[in-house]
Amino acid sequence: MQHIQYDSVMDECAFKGLGDIEAQVRRFEREERRRLGLNEKPEHWHDPCPETFTREQRTHTTILFNGITLAHDVIIETGLAAMGYNIQVLDTPDNDALQLGKEYGNRGQCNPTYYTVGNLIKYLDSLYKEEGLSKQEIVKRYILLTVGACGPCRFGMYKTENRKALRDAGYDGFRIIFFQNAMNFRQSHAEAGLALTPRFFITLLKCIMAGDVLNAMGYRIRPYETEQGETDKVLKACRQRVCQALLDSSSLLKALYDCKRLFKSIALDRLQARPKVSVIGEFWAMTTEGEGNYALQRFLESEGAEVEVQPVTGWIMYKIWEAEYNVRERMLLRRQHEARRPQVLKPFRTLLMIKLTKWVMKASFCSFSWALGLRHYHLSDMEENASLSKKYYLNELRGGEGHMEVGKVIQSTVHRKANLVISVKPFGCMPSSCVSDGVQSKVLNDYPDAHFLAVETTGDGAVSVYSRVQMEMFRARQRATEELNQALQARQLGATTVRQRSQGSAIRHCASKHPAHKVASTAANLVYGL
Repeated sequence: MQHIQYDSVMDECAFKGLGDIEAQVRRFEREERRRLGLNEKPEHWHDPCPETFTREQRTHTTILFNGITLAHDVIIETGLAAMGYNIQVLDTPDNDALQLGKEYGNRGQCNPTYYTVGNLIKYLDSLYKEEGLSKQEIVKRYILLTVGACGPCRFGMYKTENRKALRDAGYDGFRIIFFQNAMNFRQSHAEAGLALTPRFFITLLKCIMAGDVLNAMGYRIRPYETEQGETDKVLKACRQRVCQALLDSSSLLKALYDCKRLFKSIALDRLQARPKVSVIGEFWAMTTEGEGNYALQRFLESEGAEVEVQPVTGWIMYKIWEAEYNVRERMLLRRQHEARRPQVLKPFRTLLMIKLTKWVMKASFCSFSWALGLRHYHLSDMEENASLSKKYYLNELRGGEGHMEVGKVIQSTVHRKANLVISVKPFGCMPSSCVSDGVQSKVLNDYPDAHFLAVETTGDGAVSVYSRVQMEMFRARQRATEELNQALQARQLGATTVRQRSQGSAIRHCASKHPAHKVASTAANLVYGL
């Protein structure tokens, strides 16, 4: 009624010579709305979200998943295959995948979106062009299993963005099954073909931990090997040994213990002043080992660094911490209605289960580390991390790794865990950019001894990133040398004396031994331990 009255008034104004332009605009709008049918009830867009995957389809359906690291990919693929699934890990995303992701994806996405969906389309195109499968066959015989979330950034839109890109690439109806990364896995009719049983999750966690400890051992000893390439050969043999244990349903601890003997065969010399560099940041960007982060881990090693990448198990421990924190916060909420008052024991029972889960995770990781000979390697203390970072970044804020990046920088500085901390963030990552570019400036002001560098990956800026890293590595090498000299002075030893005294030392030469932590540099810790 108001719309009609407004039009009548405007027409009257036009008749009187007032508001002639406005009246013509309104008349044109009415005619266009009638012509385009906009006066009818609008039909809102709806995403059909195809996810049907039944148990009967399991035998002839291949499950694809986007990889993490080489060790995780190979081990998880074998673990799920041993459970009866047709599983296929995709190759590490490269810049060709990035270009495909940009071609078919919406503008303004973050790099992990472009890389991962482009990598999927690249693989599907190879099935279509090289193996001769029709696109209908591909849609029918393949599905993608990946991780999603309802986060505050674009991560919450991965599912819709992936389907949009797949639809534009000609794979309309391709099924994507997402795990919610908030530890709230839900079994539904759409996931009947994927049996989310305790065995499934236990196997997945075992595979993740095995990949973590193998990666950690590789990063720890590769910089000190006397014969270049020997560590990679042993890592390959260890991955095969772990995979065979999964296929045989035998003990993973026994397989890792066998790998320990293989690592002992590598000749090392830890008495080298190499800086320890901790790589943190956005989860995908810091763990991928290809062009998605300019192969940063290998580049740092080529510059003389001992690299330490945060394990995937650490991210899982953060999600467990989040669950425990949320329960504690809900217990403090005001109860407005007696009928809504929860059972008194329910939150305490939940907290008990969370604490039990946390203990089992830590104990399992320690067991895997012990079996492999990964000495003095500890997961980040999440309670300490939250306590140190809450002054700068609220623990309630979620997205990406939340406050962990802030806490890790402070922990590395206070406990002298690293000579350099590098935060890797993809272009367009809102949570990580907020922390790296904003919050960390205050942290660095309060902790002047912190050595921090934030790098942004775009897929085409390798030269700029390498140049910045090389400048910071110069300072990191100086710090490592200073730590070694301070250790020599503290022990009142000369460099020649230390070399002679440690000539037969297992801590210097054996992969399964490692000096106890005192400072960041391994060489300095070795001197303190003599």
